[in-house]
Amino acid sequence: MSDRSPRNRAPQKRPDKVRQVAYRVIRQVNGEDGYANLALNKALRDQRLGGRDAAFCTELVHGTLRWQGTYDAFLARSVSRPLADLDPELLDLLRLGTHQLLRMRVDSYAAVNEMVTLTRAEVGQSRSGLVNAVLRKISQRNLDQWIATVAPKPEEDRLGYLAIAKAHPRWVIEAFSQVLDEVEPVLDADNEPPKVTLVARPGLSDVDELIEAGASRARWSPYAAVLQGGGDPGRIQAVATGRAGVQDEGSQLVATALATAPIEGNDARWLDLCAGPGGKSALLAALANQGEAVLTAVEPQKHRAELVRSNLRAIPGEHQVLVGDGTKPTWPSGWYDRVLADVPCTGLGALRRRPEARWRRTPDDVAELRPLQEALLAAAITSVRPGGVVAYVTCSPHPSETRGVVDAVLARRPDAVLEDARALFPGVPSLGDGPDVQLWPHLHGTDAMYLALIRRS
Repeated sequence: MSDRSPRNRAPQKRPDKVRQVAYRVIRQVNGEDGYANLALNKALRDQRLGGRDAAFCTELVHGTLRWQGTYDAFLARSVSRPLADLDPELLDLLRLGTHQLLRMRVDSYAAVNEMVTLTRAEVGQSRSGLVNAVLRKISQRNLDQWIATVAPKPEEDRLGYLAIAKAHPRWVIEAFSQVLDEVEPVLDADNEPPKVTLVARPGLSDVDELIEAGASRARWSPYAAVLQGGGDPGRIQAVATGRAGVQDEGSQLVATALATAPIEGNDARWLDLCAGPGGKSALLAALANQGEAVLTAVEPQKHRAELVRSNLRAIPGEHQVLVGDGTKPTWPSGWYDRVLADVPCTGLGALRRRPEARWRRTPDDVAELRPLQEALLAAAITSVRPGGVVAYVTCSPHPSETRGVVDAVLARRPDAVLEDARALFPGVPSLGDGPDVQLWPHLHGTDAMYLALIRRS
């Protein structure tokens, strides 16, 4: 019998399960426009990965996606053809291998060997030679050496250097530079994985209950606690039952600011104008219950409206969810006392928790979203009564999405005035010159939430 008989062949090594799960999540994100957090959480549950395996898989996915643009610059120097000519599946394998070699404590030989094995299993034996050769080239330099090789010199092109060294598209760095004197700290903060922050919905839970479940008190929000060491928040009973939830502290602060802004007269009707997926709606509804107010949450997409209903399920009261277009109110003008306009935006303020967003968004997205943002703010002002307040909120610090929208709308609305919101963030430092408020991950440990408080006169 020939030595090449299948019976005499050594069995093929099976790919490492954790790396295979990570690769498939990355493919879902890059190939199907998936969201990393949703795809990863589902994969971890489905594959029953926990503990160190879950932590390793999370770093593989988030780290590879976070540094993708930088790794592409290195790979472009290591592959003999344009990266655009590579199959997307192959390129993602190379990115995943590069992350292990340059930013993780993985032995170089083991990283290359495991990625070759994974390549054979996922895209075939014929591609494994290229992956082996390219990753061996990558392993010949460390991260700092690759940056020095590929990036422009900082004294000649600082933004170009930072784009490579800090893994942010140049246009994003330019936007941040318009509102920050020193941009490097926020880029570093964006590259640090965020902690899991919980919200104790008032009247249903409190921070002490979350602390007893293993969390620790957060810095700014009276309803926030930080889940130490990661893990599944759903294991906490208050979260599992909807009495608490997962919510960034910045989101809690802007919702609380709207709820505590002083108004005279009636305070019975609150509106969340673009509510999905409903995290802020749930906190607002719980805060509304502290008085005698009722929340109406509006969301144009049916599936997202269902997410809002799910978030509100544990909140008592006659709060309601409407499926509708917030730019075309079906209620009378001046019907509400408080209105939240948490408008769709580029999400540039949440790059640390949405690692794929920095490479998915483009400057065109800013321009395309602007008319909708202005229309929603105008509708919010129309919806609030004289003397009532509107909170215009974005999870983006891009000036075209923040003060640019506010100034443009207020120029057409003599019946509305911008008020100083900083007093609504007690104890929170470095809020800027006002009257609006911009939070930052490097200053506050939150997403870069923006709030402008507007009162209808």
